Amino acid sequence: MAISHRTVGSGPHKVLVLHDWFGSSSGWGTFLDLLDPDEFGYAFLDYRGYGERIAVEGEFTLAEIASDALALADHLGWDTFSLVGHSMGGKAAQRILAEAPTRVRRLAGVAPVPASAYPLEGDAHDLFHGAVQYPANRRAILDLVTGHRACGRWLDRMTAQSVTGSRPEAFGGYLADWTTQDFAAKVAGSPLPVGVFVGEHDPALNAEVMRGTWLAHYPNAELTVLANSGHYPMYEIPVAFAAALEAFLRA
Repeated sequence: MAISHRTVGSGPHKVLVLHDWFGSSSGWGTFLDLLDPDEFGYAFLDYRGYGERIAVEGEFTLAEIASDALALADHLGWDTFSLVGHSMGGKAAQRILAEAPTRVRRLAGVAPVPASAYPLEGDAHDLFHGAVQYPANRRAILDLVTGHRACGRWLDRMTAQSVTGSRPEAFGGYLADWTTQDFAAKVAGSPLPVGVFVGEHDPALNAEVMRGTWLAHYPNAELTVLANSGHYPMYEIPVAFAAALEAFLRA
């Protein structure tokens, strides 16, 4: 099975990039134009039910994302690679690490969901689960996680991009999986170099959450709090974020 993906660069340091719950391989804005194509070779994966793979059937789980990502790496001839995962993609990247620890060079989590369960309760549960059906919920989530600082045109565009770029059953399936799965015991203690990037205006996946999860799981993890950003630094501060991410990858 061909696995659709987007490539940026052809450098020797190979990097698999996993998108968030709302995104796709194309959902990175002008950030893609700022990456170093000579030092790094990036592959941006589309999950089943998303982007160019919107019609592909699946179970819509993190384990399936990991399996497809490893199959893509094999197809590309990458024996080892670094991982970058945004939000839900950060949890999926950790699932890859759990499945193939010797193949991963470095791991970068961007506003990443932890490997432990991330339960949603009360109003948050209703808001997120309602987003499967209601675009207004998706817009409200985007507004919330960027600290109510984003302009309306961006919120509208990101909402439309999410609705047209994913199937409802995939969107709902991944939500059920990334909020409930707990495989922290499989990755805890890994000596891998890990970079964790969070926006100062992200109220959910913030520095406090990272200190209790990612930094507790990985002894060689370092935390970077990105100024003037919320949950989407690739859109909010693309120049600064590209510089910070690639500085970690090349360290």
